[in-house]
Amino acid sequence: MVLASLPFKSMTRCRENSEFESDLVVGTAIVTMYGKCGSLKDARKMFDKMLERNLVSWNAMIAAYTQHGYGKEALELFKQMQLEGLHPDKVTLVSILDACASVTFLEIGRYIHAWIVNDTVNSDVSINTAVLNMYGKCGELEDAQGLFDGMPHRDTVSWNALIAAYSQHGEGAFARKLFGQMQWEGTNPNQVSLVSILSACSHAGLMEEGFHYFCAINVDHGIVPLMDHYACMVDLLGRSGRLNDACTFVMSMPFKPGAVVWMTLLGACRVYKNVELAKWAAEQLLEVDNQNDAPYVVLSNIYAAAGRWEDVVRVRTMMKERCVKRQPGRSLIEVEGKVHEFLVSDSSHLQREEIYKELQRLSYQITKVGYVPDTQLVLHDVEEEEKEDMIWEHSEKLALSFGLISTPSGTPLRIIKNLRVCSDCHTAIKFVSKVVGRDILVRDSNRFHHFQHGMCSCGDYW
Repeated sequence: MVLASLPFKSMTRCRENSEFESDLVVGTAIVTMYGKCGSLKDARKMFDKMLERNLVSWNAMIAAYTQHGYGKEALELFKQMQLEGLHPDKVTLVSILDACASVTFLEIGRYIHAWIVNDTVNSDVSINTAVLNMYGKCGELEDAQGLFDGMPHRDTVSWNALIAAYSQHGEGAFARKLFGQMQWEGTNPNQVSLVSILSACSHAGLMEEGFHYFCAINVDHGIVPLMDHYACMVDLLGRSGRLNDACTFVMSMPFKPGAVVWMTLLGACRVYKNVELAKWAAEQLLEVDNQNDAPYVVLSNIYAAAGRWEDVVRVRTMMKERCVKRQPGRSLIEVEGKVHEFLVSDSSHLQREEIYKELQRLSYQITKVGYVPDTQLVLHDVEEEEKEDMIWEHSEKLALSFGLISTPSGTPLRIIKNLRVCSDCHTAIKFVSKVVGRDILVRDSNRFHHFQHGMCSCGDYW
């Protein structure tokens, strides 16, 4: 049968009515197909319809959720699988550990690690690497390092996971040390290794070291630099304020710059408030991908900070005309084994009254010790007092407030945000960590921020 010759409607009827769907192997294959294509609703619908399911079926659905960033859903399915009496295998464990990493669900991650220690998979390099990655992405560098040191076997992926963990925490010097140690022990770096070490240099402001690694990619390692390597260099230059050099670097690339390169340059323009260069970078980015909400949002932020409200309206209108929806900021925090999610101005939580009351208290406390609201990025031309109210309803502040009222004094807090933490939230959380005496770990889309005693691990270089 030549599938391409069948009309679409005929294919749909065939799919809906086929008796093959009741077959275990075919059903699992369909779940896998939908999952890899990103059609998670269709994958789950097929999974729920299956009359018979085995471990491979469960693994396929769990992996689909994990690979597309639905860690909470993957964990819920994992619990359901256990209730039905199925014992996880190596594939299940790797997926669930990745899910724990994606939502910083540290307690379940620790539970799974403890279970692995007493199981026959304890010596498996892929399992240990998944545990290492989980600890790294949950902000537990000591646990990640301890696990790595005790691994009986380590491969390139293991080294990459640890280097990436230190890179995301801004520990550029230690990441460089690991990169050298990896080679000294006979493990050759690959493309991912070099992205991690370049990223580490960028986060730590190690300009000369970053250019050294970039120039050595081909000569020393025989690897042709890819788009991600060039994006790291643009980020390295952009973070240091060398925007003109970053532009020159982009224009000298041996291939057409992709979306990741233009987005990196645009992000640097936001930090240094270069409106005209931001406009140019956004135009280039929209030529590559005009359905991505990021360039519209970043450009709007830059215009708002400059008080160019007509341009803000123009960008918003463009988004509406092109049917581009803005990705909402989401922040997650784990409290007593449960993940709580917050959106901006969220009032859906059962403890909303206590949360907003705590926010008011925090605002008063940190203002007394020097906090000044940064309202430049508010995308509304309203009075300053209203802007201040709006920035105090950002999702990471709501998650922080909930964490403070829901955990014992002195307990560290871990928050994950799907977007880059804004400058005001960054400043506010520094002050909060000082007045409440808590360690606060925030993982945003770029890196970790570890707030202690009024300071951040990034050194305000982010």
